[in-house]
Amino acid sequence: MADKSAEQKEKLLVVEDDPGLQKQLKWAYEDFEVLVAGDRETAINLLRSEEPDVVTLDLGLPPDPDGTTEGFATMDAILSLKPDTKIIVASGHGEKDSALRAIANGAWDFYQKPVEIDELGLIVRRAFHVRKLELENIQLSSQQGDSNRVLGQIITGAPEMLKVAQMVERVANTNASVMLLGASGTGKELLARGLHDASERRDGAFVAINCAAIPENLLEAELFGHEKGAFTGAIKTTEGKIEQASNGTLFLDEVGDIPLPLQVKLLRFIQERVIERIGGRKAIAVDTRIVCATHQNLEEMIADNTFREDLYYRLAEIVIKIPALAERSGDASLLARHFQKKYSEEINPAVKGIAPDALAALEAWNWPGNVRELENRIKRAVIMADGKLIGSADLDLDNDDEQTGELLNLKAAREAADRVAIIRAISQTDGNISNAAKLLGISRPTLYDLLKQYQLQQAS
Repeated sequence: MADKSAEQKEKLLVVEDDPGLQKQLKWAYEDFEVLVAGDRETAINLLRSEEPDVVTLDLGLPPDPDGTTEGFATMDAILSLKPDTKIIVASGHGEKDSALRAIANGAWDFYQKPVEIDELGLIVRRAFHVRKLELENIQLSSQQGDSNRVLGQIITGAPEMLKVAQMVERVANTNASVMLLGASGTGKELLARGLHDASERRDGAFVAINCAAIPENLLEAELFGHEKGAFTGAIKTTEGKIEQASNGTLFLDEVGDIPLPLQVKLLRFIQERVIERIGGRKAIAVDTRIVCATHQNLEEMIADNTFREDLYYRLAEIVIKIPALAERSGDASLLARHFQKKYSEEINPAVKGIAPDALAALEAWNWPGNVRELENRIKRAVIMADGKLIGSADLDLDNDDEQTGELLNLKAAREAADRVAIIRAISQTDGNISNAAKLLGISRPTLYDLLKQYQLQQAS
């Protein structure tokens, strides 16, 4: 068996502005390829170029070393660019609130300062181990299938979302440009990846870029690449994302944030299927399918002359609207159970499930942050729960009459209550119709009739 030095080492990014601690941590983790950054800009550049799976982050970074503003901004930028990154934040004495806030916002774990090298080493190794298991589980799930999974990775039982998945599957094997419209946190990148995996381009690369997360002066180089010496710091020729996605799929997230001058260059590529790197004069032919997404109203932007109409029609040959989580019947409970199992295994095995009052609160909440908000709340609840079940108090939701929405009439109210009860029963019994019928106090044929009446049939 090859030793660690002969294998490709796992990449650990240490974001810390103390030079002495930088050296100490780099020396302590010689089993990893340790990348060191002392500020946000350096950290983001290393994240883009090296794509580490695990990051240790001191929240007190310059120019705010005595506060946490810059640290949280760095964490948000990392998660925006690479949401699956395991971020471990530093927590000084008396700063537990900051650590818990960081976890609620997407950090994976925290460690105490002054640093105990052995203790932090255990957390880092566990983070790498969990990320490895996640990748294996994704691979196994795509191979084995799952009654609540569509397009490989999307967990849903809602008719509204199943219809979206069916549309994605229908257009997957065409070369049409697809635009995904939906609020932040609705799963646009998951759908784009599902489209790629269902297409004939599945053996090519799926390359994603968040146009809103990259400064305007760097976005052109990210998309089109550059030649050596094209600008200060261009020490080698670099392919852009469009070239990297050759024979595959390029996902442009938040396409509405592309500046107008760059929109012209992107339109030329779509029309001619050739690019020129920055500083280059050679036309390079690239066969890349474009899938894009945005939460913005591009038609309003066209009217305001901030988005080109001709580019819009090139990108939006097929438009697919993604429903918000609050519009997906029963998915809040279904996804909550999935995230609870995931984070219980990772963080707190003592938590075994979600109490009925918590499930009711989840169904009543309007989820302004969509699936991303739900995942963060469940993760926080798993950490904070004292008992075996997550209770409504652990979710930190403030339900009121406005959250539950207006009931138009008695029939509509009864139907809405029936749908929620049926979906919750099926979710709690892991899809077993007989057990769900017993839980509801009705016969199995009656439950089948209700499933048909409310169009809640399981995806085949």
